[in-house]
Amino acid sequence: MQALKRHPASGTRTARPASRRPCVRVCAAVNVEQLTALRQELFSYINSRGCNPIIVRLGWHDSGTYNKDIAEWPARGGANGSIRFKPEIDHGANKGLAIALGILGPIKKRYPDVSHADLYQMASAVAVEAAGGPKIPMRYGRKDATSPDQCSPDGNLPGAAHPFADGSADAAEHLRRVFYRMGLNDQDIVVLSGGHTLGRARPERSGFGEVSTKYTAVGPGTSSASPSGAPDRPVTPKPVGQLGQSWTVNWLEFDNSYFKEIKEKRDADLLVLETDAVLFEDAKFRPYAEKYATDQAAFFADYATSHQKLSELGVEWEEGGPVSI
Repeated sequence: MQALKRHPASGTRTARPASRRPCVRVCAAVNVEQLTALRQELFSYINSRGCNPIIVRLGWHDSGTYNKDIAEWPARGGANGSIRFKPEIDHGANKGLAIALGILGPIKKRYPDVSHADLYQMASAVAVEAAGGPKIPMRYGRKDATSPDQCSPDGNLPGAAHPFADGSADAAEHLRRVFYRMGLNDQDIVVLSGGHTLGRARPERSGFGEVSTKYTAVGPGTSSASPSGAPDRPVTPKPVGQLGQSWTVNWLEFDNSYFKEIKEKRDADLLVLETDAVLFEDAKFRPYAEKYATDQAAFFADYATSHQKLSELGVEWEEGGPVSI
């Protein structure tokens, strides 16, 4: 039996040649070694850039196109990496996400056996955890869409306020139409909305929010994105030259501040859109929103569950998948 040595680029093994026989690369469909190394790199890199919000948004928007009523893959949409292609990346709801693709592109080249779909979903989950949020029980081995003609149609992602493109009469109806189409429920709607504890709305991208507020630079007088001082929270450098209006004071800290702020509406410099306010106005949404405003542990536990569900919408697994690392 031939001895095996590790391939330096991919982490897979090649047979050591005897005499002049060529090396034959043996490649598993799901490369766990590359996935493990990628996760470690992403954790450090995302924090060093303070790019957590846009990376989370990329993963959500790749998976959020899913239509449970379409059986065929990749026509059903979901987490298949199609967001990297035109025309999908140019859809109105994806404005600005080419920046996220540019951030992750050079990293992807170092892990050729990892699919784009796995990269985007892993990066999104890592960005939440690195910002002080829960560790999400992710699984990997997603197949990639391979061409632009496999992109999802425009209009599948949720809007923020009236008038809604799908003709919904109000924010509650709109959110339910979009998330029910994905096979998600009212609890998923509310807890995933809590992801807006990260980031800001940019008027030049979404048409919502102010150009700048007193919180745009991660809160008045703060020098990092970790004002909580949590000992296990990595310190992210304070972003420079930021724009937009945030839902929370410390918009690079993942906690339950979103629910507290949209309930109280205490500060005009913090954003509250129609699809935010409705979480406390709708009778079926309200119990979840109230719980998360007072119980961060419950929010973290439920968020981790719903984020994993979102990350697996529409997925077609490679042979050997899914795997956990």
